[in-house]
Amino acid sequence: MSCVRGILVLFTIGSVPIILWLSGIILLGSLKTTIFALVVIFGVVPIIFRYTYPIQRSLIFLNFVNYPALTQFQTPQKYGLKGTRNFHITTDESIRLGIWHVLPSKFHNSSEIEEEGFFLTALGSGDPVVVYMHGNSGSRASTHRIELYQLLSNLGYHVIAFDYRSYGDSTNESPSEQGVVSDSLFVLSWTVERVKGAPLFVWGHSLGTSVSSHSLDILSQKGLHPTGLILEAPFNNMRDEIREHPLARVFRFLPWFDFCFADSVGENNLLFETDKHLRNIRSRVLILHAEDDKIIPFKLAKKLYESTVQGRSPHFGKVKFVKFEGKWGHGHKWICRSPDLPNVIRYLFILYTLT
Repeated sequence: MSCVRGILVLFTIGSVPIILWLSGIILLGSLKTTIFALVVIFGVVPIIFRYTYPIQRSLIFLNFVNYPALTQFQTPQKYGLKGTRNFHITTDESIRLGIWHVLPSKFHNSSEIEEEGFFLTALGSGDPVVVYMHGNSGSRASTHRIELYQLLSNLGYHVIAFDYRSYGDSTNESPSEQGVVSDSLFVLSWTVERVKGAPLFVWGHSLGTSVSSHSLDILSQKGLHPTGLILEAPFNNMRDEIREHPLARVFRFLPWFDFCFADSVGENNLLFETDKHLRNIRSRVLILHAEDDKIIPFKLAKKLYESTVQGRSPHFGKVKFVKFEGKWGHGHKWICRSPDLPNVIRYLFILYTLT
């Protein structure tokens, strides 16, 4: 039925310039130009997308979008982050990852804060730790991410924020789903070795929700279960996200939309199947989503929540969904500014730690 509807829409779109030409409203040259443009937009562009993996990869990861520009990662204090250390670790794939370690605010005025060893000692002091996995574009220095680090720090959490390969000051290696998951696993392993049993939370945002879910799925197979997983503005899988993305609206009616767009990324292993991975994760899961999110529709988060609740073992940690009403204007990346978020974190993080 959708195929027939798409053909009818195409026929209608193509008929309009012909009718205008027959009516003498536009010239033959304009008719040719219009038809050529329609063929390019609705025919050539989808085919190019389907058969050009670098384009798919670039549009999903947006790692070429660097903001803020000329970031000085070595001095996070310039971006309002107190008690923060910049450092790098090298993975077993020879990928150098840039990392910020933000201390809980109680350490910010310590006289020993300039000493590198102080950060590692503090990390193992028993305070809860959040490993943050960001979404596409920008870096760990993007404004909305920094605001979240500051909030978590003020609430008493260590924050380990890093850039995957090709982002920020990390190695400029072309990203893939497996690649960014591998980077994330290395950072998680590095952190686990140093927190000495303290509560460990993983926070993913946008694309990072799928990266974090995939990473914890792999960890769970090794018997490692962080205290909790927080998914801010998640989607259920990349196929559905592509179908619902605002940029897809102009193409969605095409009979070949799935073939050229939704299916092709999966064939190139850009699956990002958060719904599949959450079924295997024993950790408690907290989903945060704003009703007015225009990038990842609210309904995809609800779909993810419902499939997770239905698909997980009853013996696994509970799944909680927190909705942020659209009237507050948090959109895709400003839940960090919600006056309700600190209480959500305090209540649920404490609950997750004690149960």
